[in-house]
Amino acid sequence: MNASIIISVYKNVENLKLILDSLRIQTKPVSEIIISEDGEDIGMHTFVENYNWFCSYQHLTQSDDGWRKNRALNRAIIAAKNEWLIFIDGDCVLHPRFVEMHLRYAAPNRILLGKRVKLSPVVSQKMLEGDVSFPFKWWRLFNSGCRYADEGIFIPFCLSRQLRSTRSLTGCNMSFSREAIMSINGFDEEYIRPAVGEDADIYWRLKANGYEPFSVRNRAIAYHLYHKENWTEQDENLAIMRRNQQSNQVICLKGINNHE
Repeated sequence: MNASIIISVYKNVENLKLILDSLRIQTKPVSEIIISEDGEDIGMHTFVENYNWFCSYQHLTQSDDGWRKNRALNRAIIAAKNEWLIFIDGDCVLHPRFVEMHLRYAAPNRILLGKRVKLSPVVSQKMLEGDVSFPFKWWRLFNSGCRYADEGIFIPFCLSRQLRSTRSLTGCNMSFSREAIMSINGFDEEYIRPAVGEDADIYWRLKANGYEPFSVRNRAIAYHLYHKENWTEQDENLAIMRRNQQSNQVICLKGINNHE
């Protein structure tokens, strides 16, 4: 089985280079990468055009008209050439066995749920300066100011599912089949603010539609590069999700159907 890796990006070329470099060294060769850009940044365009690509890729852009990540993701889903879809964010570098672990546990009825280490400024800078492999030796994470360092311990065997299960979906480390996301009409474009719409909303709708959560915590490891948090109020997003849950609106009204 092959997967399409969908990377949500917005302007940050330095981070994208690190992510691509980490995808280059995966134990399972990458079949396709889709750069899902919520904007049309000239610097991003130039970088993607000149990068030394090692697999098939697509660079999808749209006008920079506010937060429209879900719209960009729906367009990426339509464009993807593979049945299994792995979603990451443009600030998350990947463990060398990240893709291997997602594909090992992929199954038609599953939603794969991963987590991430939040890297410190010091470790992030080391990586940006060229040491992309620094966090792969997990013990380095515990004395360098990283948050959730325990998420960086690689545990490939089945015991990790019992000890390290999770009941939440993180949008920067998740995967499922194309058929699964199409069955709920993709990401809900009614959400126009970050968070909730690209993870919590997808999670409850996929579960309500019969898909089973499966933890790949401590197997498919992502490392979140440090940056200042751009926190926004979630009241509006949470109100949308609660309304849809109350009416059991599993198939969103404004999703992939908008692009067919």
